[in-house]
Amino acid sequence: MSHPLIAYHEAGRTDLPLVPAGRKRDWIDLDARHGRHCLPLVMANQAGWWVLNNRSFTATWSGDAATEAIQIEYDGPAPPQFRAHSQFGHGVISFMIPYLFRTPEGFNLLVRGPANWPRDGIAPLEGLVETDWSVATFTMNWKFTRPGASVRFEVDEPVCMLVPQRRGELEEFEPELREFDSNPEVRAGMAAFNRRRHASMVQSFLAEHVPGAGFPGYEKDYMRGTTPDGEPAREHQRKLSLREFDPG
Repeated sequence: MSHPLIAYHEAGRTDLPLVPAGRKRDWIDLDARHGRHCLPLVMANQAGWWVLNNRSFTATWSGDAATEAIQIEYDGPAPPQFRAHSQFGHGVISFMIPYLFRTPEGFNLLVRGPANWPRDGIAPLEGLVETDWSVATFTMNWKFTRPGASVRFEVDEPVCMLVPQRRGELEEFEPELREFDSNPEVRAGMAAFNRRRHASMVQSFLAEHVPGAGFPGYEKDYMRGTTPDGEPAREHQRKLSLREFDPG
């Protein structure tokens, strides 16, 4: 079953492009032995749509709470609309998002920073918007983490990630605490995983300190969607394929 996700905009004004979130991260690709093998991390990278920056700029915060404490310098002329600006003060940069989003009835839109995209000196703030009825646009906000910080936002760098959520669904969960011994199957599965992971870590240690030991690789059970004894999961995903926004 498909659901519409509509981004209304003024004619000819799609200043900040909308694209499915990317799978790769530069910092993950630099760590071939770890990051790329963490499927939960890679899946989270793709779980939404990005809003991309369209003009490179540098922003600096003096540390004061006033709106004038943030200086934003574009590479060339500043865009006439939908520019990054200091709207709230307190070290917060706001991006005007030039779209009014509409989700199906009962769906919100989680507006957050791009997943697993760490930045020095500034952090994304998150919002949850009832986009099935609201007729107000919103801003995407980033807060400086220390006075004197200077940050760059490049062209085509994601400044926002959009994740639809069914309203009220989180509140339907009934959290519980249970001891492992209450479920022998869960206990056995975790014990098998721990044994395999311990053996892999020991062999990895030897590979780093003993010449010729050889790196063993990872057990890859979760990546394959199987338990340590080889039983496949009922459902398993290794990649998300989100649809592009149809220009109509």
